[in-house]
Amino acid sequence: MAITAALVKELRQRTGSGMMECKKALVESNGDIDVAIEAMRKSGLAKADKKSDRIAAEGVIAIESSADGKQAVMLEINSETDFVAKAEDFIGFVAQVSKIVLAAQPKDVEALMALPMNDAGDSVETVRQALVAKIGENILVRRFALMSTDDGVIGSYRHGDRIGTMVKLTGGDVVLAKDIAMHVAASRPQAISGADLPAELLEKERDIVATQAKDSGKPEAIIEKMVEGRMKKFVNEISLLGQAFVKDPDVTIEKLVNQENATVDAFEFFEVGEGIEKKEDNFAEEVMAQARGN
Repeated sequence: MAITAALVKELRQRTGSGMMECKKALVESNGDIDVAIEAMRKSGLAKADKKSDRIAAEGVIAIESSADGKQAVMLEINSETDFVAKAEDFIGFVAQVSKIVLAAQPKDVEALMALPMNDAGDSVETVRQALVAKIGENILVRRFALMSTDDGVIGSYRHGDRIGTMVKLTGGDVVLAKDIAMHVAASRPQAISGADLPAELLEKERDIVATQAKDSGKPEAIIEKMVEGRMKKFVNEISLLGQAFVKDPDVTIEKLVNQENATVDAFEFFEVGEGIEKKEDNFAEEVMAQARGN
């Protein structure tokens, strides 16, 4: 596989490593960027994969809650440019769709797009297509998450228009739920507790830290303790209950909720464009193309 400059650039962004190290790793992995990252981490050349650097799409995250606070929805709608994401027509469309999701509770985006959106009976999809025609840019209703509780509390937090979180607690109060929602936005946990993390993720990390520890040359008994210590740190860093509370780093989230006799039942985290690859325009090629056209 040809090792392109774009592939090297992406690996540099995701690892923070130098250009030559990235190129060598890609050659050895035959262009497989995930294999290259794993090999570089084992050799100590790379830090943890910074996948958030790949986020590029525009749009907004919206959150809508019921009057009694027992139901909430978080919705992502994408546009091609930030300019459109701030336009009045786009913002109005997002607000309407959020209310429809909360009221109708569709099972997925496909079901949502078929729901009526106005008095004329036009579906969400029909209104979306009309908006696309009006503004000249593609609009995508990408995803939503619904949360409900009978005897618990739901807290939500939006950081600007690009990041949104929801948290459901049993026990505690709305203030605590919102504090934890804010924490989720800042710390981005991957699961509620270490027990909820995928076994494959833990096995992969253990392999990496074991390889690093063996390279230290220390006795086997010491290496085992190093591996266990690093794995405990890794699990705490990416699981909600093990993380230090952003508003009081001396207290973990687990200790915080225990103090309030509460438990975390669920959380959701959305970031605009998360996981979407956006086309990167080559300005020089664009200028040359225009020059040739003239």
